[in-house]
Amino acid sequence: MNPATAVSTPPAHSTDHGRNFDERLSMSPNFRIPIIALSGFLAGSALGISHGGQTAALRFRAENAHRLPTSQKGWYYYHKSKNYHTMLGAIKEGMKMGAKIGFWAGAFVTMEDAVDQSRGGDKHKDFLSTVVAALTTSGLFSLWNRFSLPTAARTTKMAFKIGLGYGLLQDAFGLLQGRKLAYVEILRGNT
Repeated sequence: MNPATAVSTPPAHSTDHGRNFDERLSMSPNFRIPIIALSGFLAGSALGISHGGQTAALRFRAENAHRLPTSQKGWYYYHKSKNYHTMLGAIKEGMKMGAKIGFWAGAFVTMEDAVDQSRGGDKHKDFLSTVVAALTTSGLFSLWNRFSLPTAARTTKMAFKIGLGYGLLQDAFGLLQGRKLAYVEILRGNT
């Protein structure tokens, strides 16, 4: 067969500009996991910077309340020092919170992919895997932070609701892309 006349046929339903429509969010796990972990890191950093800056500013004011400046030059240096302490506290807390949220977001998506793989097949990448991954990740998070039983139960309830919502949202997105889901096919009667 002549290579010049060979027609290359793309795999069924596979890619369009690097997107894989048979995967969750049309992204392969090798691309999706780092993207979500990075997104978690950035969101956590923003939250940490905001909280860390406020906390550091209040701590500086409390630690220096007994020796407030009395001159204009003293107030200038007071505010300059406070700003440095605020920025340092914001950066430290931003990195800490970003690393924590990025890690747990990456762990959730990795767990979701592992559950998908253990269930086998593209048709089984559905909301059930997302719910199982959310519950497992919340259990590990509760153990890691040594939550009391009521707090762990509250965390698990929240993880169930978020996992269910996020999973159904991914399924809706996949259906719009033309991906077949096992439970949808059963409901339609196409087993």
